[in-house]
Amino acid sequence: GETDKWNEAAKYASVMNMVDIAVYIMCIGLAWWALQAFRFDVLLKQPKGAQAIMLQILLAIGLGHLVASFFIQYLGLSMGFGQMF
Repeated sequence: GETDKWNEAAKYASVMNMVDIAVYIMCIGLAWWALQAFRFDVLLKQPKGAQAIMLQILLAIGLGHLVASFFIQYLGLSMGFGQMF
């Protein structure tokens, strides 16, 4: 009855949350990997210093977040679009 619908919705939300986390982690990892091709030594005073590493980490998180948000929103919209018809 009503409880089964709530349990099913909770399971669906849990699965989607796990998918979201996996997508975020994967996109941050891909952003980190892609940033390794960038020559930070040309732009930074101390490219091997702690601040340079922190900059790379923050850039990877920011870029990964943007890419992951795009894919998660696209996934949500495409799943919702399929239910319209």
